[in-house]
Amino acid sequence: MNFDISHLLDHWDYQPGQVVVREFAGKDGVKKLQLRLDLGLLQMNAEGRPDGKRPNGHPSLLDYFITKQKQVGGKGENGEFALKPEDCARLQLEALQYHHRCVCFLQLEDYASVIRDTGRNLKLFDFAAAHTDTEELAWSLEQFRPQTLMMHARAKAMQSLAANKFDAAIAEIEEAVSGLRDFYRSHSRPELIEQSGEIQTLEHWLNEVKSKRPLSQREKLEIDLREAVKREDYEEAARVRDALKNLGQAD
Repeated sequence: MNFDISHLLDHWDYQPGQVVVREFAGKDGVKKLQLRLDLGLLQMNAEGRPDGKRPNGHPSLLDYFITKQKQVGGKGENGEFALKPEDCARLQLEALQYHHRCVCFLQLEDYASVIRDTGRNLKLFDFAAAHTDTEELAWSLEQFRPQTLMMHARAKAMQSLAANKFDAAIAEIEEAVSGLRDFYRSHSRPELIEQSGEIQTLEHWLNEVKSKRPLSQREKLEIDLREAVKREDYEEAARVRDALKNLGQAD
């Protein structure tokens, strides 16, 4: 067996600063993704756990621990189940696999898959936060929540923008910014709010989206009214007021 992948790399250049991804069907018939890195390729399945493994016969390690926790809880011993440090370390590595795949899906503009995988990781963080004994252990996973929330919001907003739903996109970005601020406050780290690259990125994008949002009919009429009053064109101002009144009745 020839393990050398030089022939693949020779025909697919690495581009510093860019995410270079391709999607294809593997020999096993499973859809796969490849991410070009400086030293080679990262390949993953597009569905299920990215590495294709089934930990303890479950779709993912998270699914395994959820099942285990429910079995313990079913006995009425709710305080018995707790994730150990090595469990959190394994969950962190699994979350990283899904994160890499989200990066690929974002580049491919497959926003539905980004939402699926980021939602899955957010579920993982919630589970870990509820079933770890110490705040430090929970933080080993919670620290990745801001980046995941940003990617989740970006995918949802991009879907809205693709449908020309600017108001929905703006609401989704604003909700994510608010959620990130609440996250830092809830973890007694309010000083990180101003330092958060995720918040800064989302706020910059929010301003950009707002600047490109088409004006509604009401907003256009309100601008026309201000301009008419400024020109002292009271006949035109009256006409615009009537149009605004009729628009309000139609609403």
